[in-house]
Amino acid sequence: MFGTLTINCKQFFRQYHAFNEDVFLDYLKKLQKKIGKVILFMDRATTQHYRSRKVRSYLEQNRDVIRVTYFPKGSPEFNAVEECWRQGKYDLLVSKYYPRFTDLMKAIAAYYRTKRFNLDIVKYLLRCP
Repeated sequence: MFGTLTINCKQFFRQYHAFNEDVFLDYLKKLQKKIGKVILFMDRATTQHYRSRKVRSYLEQNRDVIRVTYFPKGSPEFNAVEECWRQGKYDLLVSKYYPRFTDLMKAIAAYYRTKRFNLDIVKYLLRCP
């Protein structure tokens, strides 16, 4: 699952069946198409595939419309999307039963497609560590 919130309350969440550089690249292309010019704030999680040659090349070729800025290491409190994951985990997993994994996947997709978070991105970015 990848997620993006914008300063003007747009949201863009996508669920994939894999987590690799090709999937991340696909997400970036769809994000750029939907949002347009963007400064993308990302964490430095080691599982991210933004360090791959393919992704770095794409970002370099499109640096006029997509820029990347990194959150400080170990600072999830700056990332408003972390709050979306927390709310989703609570809303989707607490006191819920899914008889099949595909039922859970469908619930996740529906949740992030319809839920409006209305978080103030600026407040997250201005928090003091």
